[in-house]
Amino acid sequence: MGAQWKVKHREAAANAKGKIFGKLVKEITIAARNGADTATNAHLRLVVEQAKKASMPKETLDRAIKKGAGLLGETVQYHRVTYEGFAPHQVPLIVECLTDNINRTVAEIRVAFRKGQLGASGSVAWDFSHVGMIEASPDSPDTDPEMAAIEAGAQDFEEGEEGATLFITETTDLDAVQKALPEQGFTVLSAKLGYIAKNPVTGLTDEQMAEVEAFLEGLDNHDDVQDLFVGLAG
Repeated sequence: MGAQWKVKHREAAANAKGKIFGKLVKEITIAARNGADTATNAHLRLVVEQAKKASMPKETLDRAIKKGAGLLGETVQYHRVTYEGFAPHQVPLIVECLTDNINRTVAEIRVAFRKGQLGASGSVAWDFSHVGMIEASPDSPDTDPEMAAIEAGAQDFEEGEEGATLFITETTDLDAVQKALPEQGFTVLSAKLGYIAKNPVTGLTDEQMAEVEAFLEGLDNHDDVQDLFVGLAG
């Protein structure tokens, strides 16, 4: 199973924390639609924890929650939209965006794909598995991720970033597995639905890989882009 691609030096590529905060604020706003109480809103609780780890100011965090929950009288409506296509050298990818203006976003995404190929809906998704993705860190270096995956009901696992483990689940099992992992000695860092390539591209030269990386970093820098799921091995 191909590892989920991550933009190298994401914070630097995203112009430090400003853009990271922007992405998190949108996620918080959407999550808070189901209530402003993190005790009863699991999605909001996870995103808030991510925001705190990114050192988001409390004022910014509280405002995003209240805005999403409709407590400020504002009516900004974010839409989640997905685009499919290819990076240079026919590397398939799925781009997830959150936007308050779909027409503007699709026009800008077309421009961002000028060195790749923007496809129609379904043109790439068939080569990806739609799954639940849970990033969790072990509470102890002796914790066994394979045993935790089995006991929690995950379908698979792979090495994540900075010592974390990425647990793969069925889409319908995402919530149950993230609730079970703490009992298996893991602290959940994030949980979301995403895509993992069935046949990730291999064998690119260093020069070709540099072209792909530059293209993906350009996409990732777009304010409306929340996630990139790329069919690239390693």
